[in-house]
Amino acid sequence: MPQAPGPSPYEQPPAQPMQPMQPQRRTPEPAPAGASSNPLVRPYAMTGGRTRPRYQLAIEALVHTTAQPHQMQGQLPEHQRICQLCREIKSVAEISALLSIPLGVARILVADLAEAGLVAIHQPGGDENAGGQPDVTLLERVLSGLRKL
Repeated sequence: MPQAPGPSPYEQPPAQPMQPMQPQRRTPEPAPAGASSNPLVRPYAMTGGRTRPRYQLAIEALVHTTAQPHQMQGQLPEHQRICQLCREIKSVAEISALLSIPLGVARILVADLAEAGLVAIHQPGGDENAGGQPDVTLLERVLSGLRKL
């Protein structure tokens, strides 16, 4: 069998190792107005992995801060933000929306604060004379509003 002139492919010197390509660095884009400067934290990290609050908390429940500023030392940043926000009465749904956190996470965090005595919660339907039933006048107003739609 005739051999081709030149070295065989098996006799060539080994290839030089390639340098790994470095990714191009981009300059960070400025954050849009109103965006939080906090790093992204997964919701389950904020709640310590819990998915349910210690007790039921309605989304329309009203929350206000009872904590003094010195009591906020050592609290989680999310708890501090809720206490600052609730210096004026807010619903759990408002807290969720204003802090851009899921409603379930807001419920858990607010329940934690209530358990620690840092916020007061006013649950809807708190009238003890109603026997746990919804207020009839409220239901009539809702029905009237729905009929107007």
